Amino acid sequence: MSNYVINHLKELESEAIFVIREIAAQFENPVLLFSGGKDSILLTHLAKKAFFPAKIPFPLIHIDTGHNFPETIAFRDELVEKLGVKLIVGSVQEAIDKGRAKEETGADASRNSLQIVSLLDTLEEYKVDAAMGGARRDEEKARAKERFFSHRDEFGQWDPKNQRPELWNLFNGRKNYGEHFRVFPISNWTEMDVWEYIKLENIDLPSLYYTHQRDCVVRDGVILANSEFIKLKENEAVVNMTIRYRTCGDMPITGAVESEADTLDKIIEEIATTRTTERGGRADDKRAETAMEDRKKQGYF
Repeated sequence: MSNYVINHLKELESEAIFVIREIAAQFENPVLLFSGGKDSILLTHLAKKAFFPAKIPFPLIHIDTGHNFPETIAFRDELVEKLGVKLIVGSVQEAIDKGRAKEETGADASRNSLQIVSLLDTLEEYKVDAAMGGARRDEEKARAKERFFSHRDEFGQWDPKNQRPELWNLFNGRKNYGEHFRVFPISNWTEMDVWEYIKLENIDLPSLYYTHQRDCVVRDGVILANSEFIKLKENEAVVNMTIRYRTCGDMPITGAVESEADTLDKIIEEIATTRTTERGGRADDKRAETAMEDRKKQGYF
């Protein structure tokens, strides 16, 4: 890795740590939204560095849809125990059981949008005033509209046309009672930056991100893991494939890529030559041209 790349990554690291410390300074009840994906794992690593040798001074929140990859949950629990931090779990199944959310039906059913209710309920229950996440502007066009400090109204909703200016790294965290902020410390990172930093810092990841054999279903050009949450359509077949994941979400909506990349070096080389975005295989983003923005307006990550 060249000195130029290392210096670039250190600048991004310094910026992110500055934002994380600003969150701790400006808010009373901040949390870190943890999905178990590479970006939230990286963000947790940065939070650890920001306050070392003390422990991370805020809890992690994971919204459990019940459709998670088992590898993700196992990794989450091991990391929380290793760091000695508090984990808060919001349950989508609990929201369904209470009638707060309605289960989708059909072959393409997903619990992705149902996370909104569980997330907002959890933030309200714990009186969270700042929820930081690992979203990046290069992921998706709706996320490119976000500021570092992204204001949410008393209903947890986001107005992309009414955002606060952020000049000279001055962040305005003022809010009214009942409102909160979503904060994105790694907004300026790219997917390549994330992987090169993971290599530089030797950050552990779930095995999902490396090549492995898995029974899959190819649906509308998207490779989905076969599981109890997938309802096969007519003429669909289960095929064993050599795959890995570039992004990590629910099993029924997260698309894999065929890959032989079993090391960080091979993953970085693969990303450097691909012309498909990491969310290009997310079935939930394909529902509509504005699918992500519509979910974010309602309170999504």
